Amino acid sequence: MADINEAPVAALTAISNALVALHKQQFGRGPTRARTNYAGPDTLVCVLEDALLPAEVAMVEMGEPHRVQESRLFFQTATAGRFIDAVEEITGRSVHAFSSATDPIAAVVFEVYLFHAQTDGRRVPSDA
Repeated sequence: MADINEAPVAALTAISNALVALHKQQFGRGPTRARTNYAGPDTLVCVLEDALLPAEVAMVEMGEPHRVQESRLFFQTATAGRFIDAVEEITGRSVHAFSSATDPIAAVVFEVYLFHAQTDGRRVPSDA
């Protein structure tokens, strides 16, 4: 199996770009900065910065960051399939679990993917 530190930069950049595009499509505005890295052989993390909508920034300024988290959770849950599909297409790996979290104070969104484990470069069935 290839070392995760040798993950093709082009693939990581493609994932970042795809997730920014999906955020723009789903929320009307995308993050201004994104970076994607592996956090182990089967975990991928994308950090999207400056990701809040102007109305969400206003809610944070009003002292209501929990409302931003709550609404983002609903939106991100409703569109999870699109985010999973994009990452699976780029990586060629099957996603076992996906989670999205928003830190409204920092205006950062974290997209986290756990792939099905691989052995000897082959996918392990999801029921393994």
